[in-house]
Amino acid sequence: MGDESYPECRAQELFDEFVSSSTCRAALGSFSQLCEHLQLDRSGGGGERPLYRAIKHRLNYWRANALWAKLDRRAAQQEYQKARVCNNITCVIIGAGPCGLRAAVELSFMGARVVLLEKRDSFSRNNVLHLWPYTIHDLRGLGAKKFYGKFCAGSIDHISIRQLQLVLLKVALLLGVEVHVNVEFKNLVEPPEDQQRHKVGWRMAVKPKSHPVNQLEFDVIIGADGRRNTLPGFRRKEFRGKLAIAITANFKNRNTTAEAKVEEISGVASIFNQRFFQELRQETGIDLENIVYYKDDTHYFVMTAKKQSLLEKGVIIQDFADTALLLSRGNVDQNALQMYAREAADFSTNHQLPSLDFAMNHYGQPDVAMFDFTCMYASENAALVRQRRGHQLLVTLVGDSLLEPFWPMGTGIARGFLAALDSCWMVLSWSQGGAPLDVLAQRESVYRLLPQTTPENLQKNFSLFTVDPTTRYLNINRLLVTPAQVRHLVDTGEEAGLNTDYSFSQSNKLLSWCQEQTRGYRGVAVSDLTTSWKSGLALCALIHRYRPDLIDFDSLDEASVEENTRLGFDVAEREFGISPLMTVDELSSVGEPDSLSMVMYLTQFYQLLKDTPPPADQSSVRRAAGGQLSVRQTFTLHFHVFSLNKLYLQLWDLNGDVDGQLCDEAFVGGTSRSRVRLMANQLQAKLDESSPSSSSSSASSSGCFFCQKRVYLMERLSAEGVFFHRSCFQCFHCSNTLRLAAYAFDQHSGESAVVHRSPGSIRNRYRNRYWSHQHYGGNKHHEFTAPPQAVDRHTQTDRQTDRHTHTHTHTHTHTHTHRERERETDMLENIILFQTNFI
Repeated sequence: MGDESYPECRAQELFDEFVSSSTCRAALGSFSQLCEHLQLDRSGGGGERPLYRAIKHRLNYWRANALWAKLDRRAAQQEYQKARVCNNITCVIIGAGPCGLRAAVELSFMGARVVLLEKRDSFSRNNVLHLWPYTIHDLRGLGAKKFYGKFCAGSIDHISIRQLQLVLLKVALLLGVEVHVNVEFKNLVEPPEDQQRHKVGWRMAVKPKSHPVNQLEFDVIIGADGRRNTLPGFRRKEFRGKLAIAITANFKNRNTTAEAKVEEISGVASIFNQRFFQELRQETGIDLENIVYYKDDTHYFVMTAKKQSLLEKGVIIQDFADTALLLSRGNVDQNALQMYAREAADFSTNHQLPSLDFAMNHYGQPDVAMFDFTCMYASENAALVRQRRGHQLLVTLVGDSLLEPFWPMGTGIARGFLAALDSCWMVLSWSQGGAPLDVLAQRESVYRLLPQTTPENLQKNFSLFTVDPTTRYLNINRLLVTPAQVRHLVDTGEEAGLNTDYSFSQSNKLLSWCQEQTRGYRGVAVSDLTTSWKSGLALCALIHRYRPDLIDFDSLDEASVEENTRLGFDVAEREFGISPLMTVDELSSVGEPDSLSMVMYLTQFYQLLKDTPPPADQSSVRRAAGGQLSVRQTFTLHFHVFSLNKLYLQLWDLNGDVDGQLCDEAFVGGTSRSRVRLMANQLQAKLDESSPSSSSSSASSSGCFFCQKRVYLMERLSAEGVFFHRSCFQCFHCSNTLRLAAYAFDQHSGESAVVHRSPGSIRNRYRNRYWSHQHYGGNKHHEFTAPPQAVDRHTQTDRQTDRHTHTHTHTHTHTHTHRERERETDMLENIILFQTNFI
């Protein structure tokens, strides 16, 4: 072998050592030697990203080419923008568990500088993880098979935690992740007060104190250190169930022929195989609820044992009601626990394993453990933002820090990977200059899906999966959580929090606006946001300022406090959709009303009206199709068009729980055109409320049209000019709830599939049929009907008759009214499209 070929051969040897390394220390050592041999400078986060491209150019090795091809294919995804989309971001990840490493890999593909901290220098967790199909596909795309030849061979769908960490560590190193072992994160260090001479951002304190990462400034930090979670600011929710005690045991796998013949147990529950568990109990005295056996680097068993069985077998020494005391180390006989696990494993494998010697854990002790999963924890939020002295820090969680897994379902690593990708998508938005509240709101919207995600409700084409959540989740609504709902997740170190368009940091601005709008009204002198509103006159004056047609202010009696207040509350709720936050008695009683409630209530008026000129400044609004609207309709239409950007707030943002109802209809339920149509229906309904024909029924907005019960804003929907409960908008044929953005109407005359008619025509004709769009033109009719309790027996009989007979009872007058209303709604739809584009 010539001297010239020696460096290349040595590089190939080092690469082979790196790929085949079986420990964390060995992988880090061999990779460091490889980079030194290839003269790659990795200090200070410099150099090319992803790093493997530089290695690829300097290492011409046929065994590496297949791995480069896989990484090139992944790096070519358009979301990464050739590793430039996040090249302005420095991210710290705490913990080298599978989820932390997966997040590091993804961020490196996006071009971010990633620094990963791990307080140990070894991977010693023998427990085996169940992999969902998409997880297997994802890991294969990262070259897992090149690093671990037995990865998911045949029908195998699991891998040990240790092996998975090794695979992801090697990928992360090739991509340029800076991995620091034996470094423990202690706390965050805020930017110093003195920012004049040198801008210093967020840093951290680690152990040892002399480590150079103590001086590292970063933009994002991700907590991936498991349940212990050292990042402050995240509250946890507790899910408590019936007492459940799990036992895990790892036995040595000597890879003999006899061991290879033993079949795995992917999951046996007592309810499905009662005979097996009865025989186990009779023969050994062991009483289990379920058991799983996976064959990997070890023989891995996990089972749920019943407490009484553990007491009888002497595993638990003394019974305690408190679970922590029950399973405390002093109350568990370790020898009896080992015997219990060995007997259960031997019986469940039909005594086929030749030896059951325990593998050793990282403490050098037999790898058997008993733990309680009666309580599981989940973080209330996935991310938050800290802001100090002009520097912002994005803080987020992944893995068990975010959502603890339920091991019988095998959800841990799959949901962990999904959360890691979701967090990386948030970092991408952050790097592009997204507003903090918008970034957090989108992340929380996606987080709502995570606990309910299963293999069945993910997208099926795994090859299309990217960091973008829409490629992975079905029916995702990234607007489910609004920016107003995540204000508390922005920590500025001040009680007022972040100053945004959604709230007032200074009440003086709101007070000045209220004073200006009510100036000159009889008996109204607004000097504050509490006692000045007790008489109800100020509220009525505020409404009269913008809608003089709704309240005859001159007729109000200053002494009739309760009547004035009730009138203002009712009109505001009916016409503006602003629900009161206190009762009439609470506002008008002796003493000062609650200041926070009053500020929140009046803020809604401000948000809705501040950009709307009072009626004296209005010019005429002509109908788009020709002709002129009435004076009342002219102002009403103009009012709603100019405050269109506030209609979103009124319909979807104003109440915290509306997102599960109206947002589903508006944003998940259909195309952008159907959403515009839905808004047009809402505006048309408001026009109908103001029209003379509907003035006689002023209760239509406060009472459900079908069941006649009161309908509150949070549960109110509107179609055809009437309001109703969401649950009352049902299909008569199958009783399924219809959606505003996805229903069709059949009036037996070939008219439009979506009907817009006057309220009276609906009230008098329950038999008109409404279909869901997927069934329109088919045999399953979906009708817009009242629930049974709202329809008398005669009407029900008529409806049943209508199922079998086809009658034409629509008069020419009704058809004309329907078409007229259709044209009006079309006009509103065009105005909405123009206005939203203009805004």
